[in-house]
Formats: sequence, C-alpha cells, structure tokens
Amino acid sequence: MNGDALLIIGDVVTDVVALHGSPVLAGEDTAAEIVLRPGGSGANTAAWAACLGAEVHLLAKLGYDSSEWHATELINTGVQPHFSVDPDHPTAVVIAMVDKSGERSMLTNRGAGDLISEDDWDPALLDGVGRLHLSGYVLFAEPGLRLAARAMADAVAAGITVSVDPASTGPLRDFGVERFMQATAAAELILPNLDEALLLTGVTSAERAAVLLSERYGTAVVKLGAEGALAARDGEVVATAEGRSAEVVDSTGAGDAFAAGFIAATLRGAGTRAALEVGCRAGAACVAQVGGRPRYGLDLNRLYPIHTD
Repeated sequence: MNGDALLIIGDVVTDVVALHGSPVLAGEDTAAEIVLRPGGSGANTAAWAACLGAEVHLLAKLGYDSSEWHATELINTGVQPHFSVDPDHPTAVVIAMVDKSGERSMLTNRGAGDLISEDDWDPALLDGVGRLHLSGYVLFAEPGLRLAARAMADAVAAGITVSVDPASTGPLRDFGVERFMQATAAAELILPNLDEALLLTGVTSAERAAVLLSERYGTAVVKLGAEGALAARDGEVVATAEGRSAEVVDSTGAGDAFAAGFIAATLRGAGTRAALEVGCRAGAACVAQVGGRPRYGLDLNRLYPIHTD
C-alpha cells in the first residue's frame, strides 16, 4: 500500500572540503581550511528531507572504508539507510575546492557508488512510499541505469510518483541529453538547476526551459540559487519564489537541500508555491554552513573524525 514516505536511490560520498581565500594556482601551495563531511547528492537530499520531517529511506552502495560512519551520520539525521557494501572498492570521494564566494570546483572518485545495480533492488522497498526520487548520478553508470529503470517501472506499476534530479552538467553532457530524458521518461517531476535546465533544453531562459521540461515530464522545478526558483506544469509557469538572504559559506548541497524541501513539502500536501518557498529556505540554510548536510548539534566547522570499518 502506498504511503507518504520518500525513497531515494542515490549516492553517498565522503566530501573533503577545502575552503581557500586565494586562487588555486598550478604548482603553488595554497592555504586552505580543510574539513571532512559526509555528502553525496542522494544522501544530502535524504538528510535534509528527514530533517524537514519526512520519512525517508535511502538505497545506496558504500565501500569497505567508511560504511559504518556514513550509516551512523544518516541515521543521526533521521534517514533509514538501505546499504550494501562493496568489499573491493572505497566509498565515493569528492574533493571540493570552495573559493571565497562559496562557489565550488570538484574532483570526484565515484568508487563503490558506480557499482549499485539491480542486485541491490527489492520491490519491498516501495512499501509505504509515496514518491521515488532518483539522483542523476545513479544513471551515469550502466549498472545504476538498469537499476533505475527497474525501480521506476516498479514504482509506476504501484502508482507511486517518480522524480529525478539531473545532478550535474558535466556527466549529464557526457551521458547525452536525449538519452537522459529517455531514461527518465517515467518521472513526472524534474528538478534541475539553471545550467542543467538550459543544457537539457538548449534554450537561454529559465522560464522557457521550465516550460519545455514540463511539457515532457509534467512538472519542472528550476533551481535558480540566490534568485529563488520557479515551477512549470504542463507547459505553463505556475509558481515562483524568491531566494532567501544568506551569507554564502559553501554552496555544496544547496540544490539537494532545495529538492528535499520541495519534495518534503509536497508529500505533506503543500501547494507548489509553498513548496518552492520551503525549498528556498532549505537551500539558504545549506549555503550558510560548510558541507551539504543539515547539522545536528555539532560545531559547523569541526573536523569530523572518520573511523574506517
């Protein structure tokens, strides 16, 4: 029987965040404040949604090096993790270099995250679920692509709505725009940021991109960062929301937090504009701290201990 829980299939990542005040130059030694954070687009979205009151389940694949730490971090934010552990590969790692404006550049090792597959799927994961949400990163490796196809088919057959976050323009471009849209045709909600929306549609304005994506998916929510967000449904812009003022420390995870806020609000029955506003508040809270997850009583800039399994 369907319920109001959220099931996310996505990535869990160990984030090494380097905050640097001066440009990083080749061959130079640049001073930086370096902290360790749990991350990953799917896991970040799960943590923020749980923090906002949703019942959240996360299906992901971890590596041999840090699975217990990651599971504990997610449980502490209220997420119910469903993990398998690969004995031969580490958990995905991202080195995020964040400049003084809060903008980030990333170096990525997908690790065990690229190995999630149909073997990790159980249709019983959909019990009590009202929405299946996919992080686009799952689609960019063949085993994950097959898993996503099966999970979406099972969700649609069970009358469960599906949403997708395209994740990042680089891998999205490499994967192929039309291929991505064909692979996610079962989704009735897409939540790209502006760059992703423009890449997916080939147009130059957020409004036009949202309209075109909504004609394909049903509903499109385009994240505009500090400018807020807008939503289109069936070819028409139906709601907008202004961004929330925040001192930007680190933009990592802001889009994930927004998606979590929007989805959590809609699962509670909120209208589109109200859900956009919840998403904007979550995104603003995220950029005001280091890392992409909500905190739960820890110093915002404390170096996290990590204990290998």
